[in-house]
Amino acid sequence: VMNPEIAALRALFTAKPRPTDWPERRQRMDEICAVDPPPADVVYTPAAVGAIPAEWSLAPGADATRVLLYLHGGGYCSGSIASHRGLVGRIGREAGIRTLALGYRLAPENPCPAALLDALAAYGFLRSEGYEPEQIVVGGDSAGGGLTLATLLALREEGSPMPAGAWLVSPWVDLAMTGASMEEEDAIDPLIHGDYLRGLAGAYLGGRDARDERASPLYADLAGMPPTLVQVGSSETLLDDAVRVTRRLGAAAARVDLEIWPEMIHAWMLWAPRLEAGRAASTTASAFLRARLKPEKP
Repeated sequence: VMNPEIAALRALFTAKPRPTDWPERRQRMDEICAVDPPPADVVYTPAAVGAIPAEWSLAPGADATRVLLYLHGGGYCSGSIASHRGLVGRIGREAGIRTLALGYRLAPENPCPAALLDALAAYGFLRSEGYEPEQIVVGGDSAGGGLTLATLLALREEGSPMPAGAWLVSPWVDLAMTGASMEEEDAIDPLIHGDYLRGLAGAYLGGRDARDERASPLYADLAGMPPTLVQVGSSETLLDDAVRVTRRLGAAAARVDLEIWPEMIHAWMLWAPRLEAGRAASTTASAFLRARLKPEKP
């Protein structure tokens, strides 16, 4: 018997046919992901990283000296500050920290490595605003989870200090899509299917090898990554991406925690107002963020 909250979400997802062109896809994703309003007491302030739009959030009583840099999901081709505003604001509020959401450039207009360059610029922006690496966690869902790891790898390559932690929600880290769950969960996952993902991967890769580490960090040497929380639902075609990247992080001697949430779907925390497990997973994530960003003892 399907979880009734998940059944209600499935009905929401399938209420309209899935659009095929990019503008309609982007509009639909904003509608679906932002179906619930963001927290009323969180203050959202527009920002810019060069020409890239961004948005601060801060809840009453939150510590503005600690920050989550958030990279939204959407297969590198859709998703926005608007689609993830509720999720980002709720997490920042619960963790008691500031957030910076980034509206990075999207494919196919801007293929790899445009999103990565924007994420690196956002990290540099936070540093220029006075944030030390130990005051920053980088996180994201789906493509944003893969982009988070790609960003940390690029920071390592340029010799920059690592942030305090990484938070990966339903991360897409293998654009070659070799995980067994891609087939095993295909009939169960209401959101993410192989053909759909292959189209997104092709748009983002722009002719690159699907195992290019900037797009598929699963294939990178993951040595030197900061403490990481990976959260994924059991009903996801991307389950194996999360499991395999956790193993690779562990094998590279990173501190990593993996949570597999029963019956949960892709990026389920987006719908936390409707999902008890969405709220519970958000609480776990908030505790991780607080622990990683706790102020140094004087």
